[in-house]
Amino acid sequence: MITVHHLETSRSQRILWLLEELGLPYQLKVYQRDKRTRLAPPELKQIHPLGKSPVITDGQIVVAESGAIIEYLVETHATLATGELAHLAPAVGTPAHRQCRFWMHYAEGSLMNWLVMKLVFASIPKQPMPFFVRPVAKALCATVQSKLIDPNVDTALDFMEDHLATHHWFAGEHITMADFQMSFAVEAALARANPGKPRPHLQAYLQRMQARPAYQRGIAKGGPVVMSA
Repeated sequence: MITVHHLETSRSQRILWLLEELGLPYQLKVYQRDKRTRLAPPELKQIHPLGKSPVITDGQIVVAESGAIIEYLVETHATLATGELAHLAPAVGTPAHRQCRFWMHYAEGSLMNWLVMKLVFASIPKQPMPFFVRPVAKALCATVQSKLIDPNVDTALDFMEDHLATHHWFAGEHITMADFQMSFAVEAALARANPGKPRPHLQAYLQRMQARPAYQRGIAKGGPVVMSA
């Protein structure tokens, strides 16, 4: 039996979506963040030394890291998938395979770095500190966001918007592993983006994803996906 060690408002929500799409039985063990630090609890280190989520156990097998978990589940449990799930792992050498590989790496290798930085720099001025330090911290964080973080987030959003103008899913016509890997990043990016700039293709993609019954079942079991900045 697969067990998902799931941290609230975290990347592990995309693992629940994939499991629901595949119709695989699984157990869900939910962990709460520390109310002060928002970090994962130490109990997760009993499952994997890094103490991070997501992590799954499948019998004696322990798999950490979202991309590795998604690949493991597809390679191990989805080889006979049919219908629209038959293309979760596109054939090697095809354009869909190259796109799938790119977006699987892009989600965590490039995009999430800026989104995490945006969340961190937005939260620093809210932390306890001497009153005379707060204006300096607030001004410094605002400068870093406006000069460095926000331009990179906007570039990423524009890049995804242009791509989805000509692709139904991230790798092309069919849903693939890349869509599960990108799902958290898309939701986090849109939640923290400049609301004044419309991105209709990205919004349509988000709505398409959220309308899927399997996605909704995952949310019902695991809770909301992202925290607001």
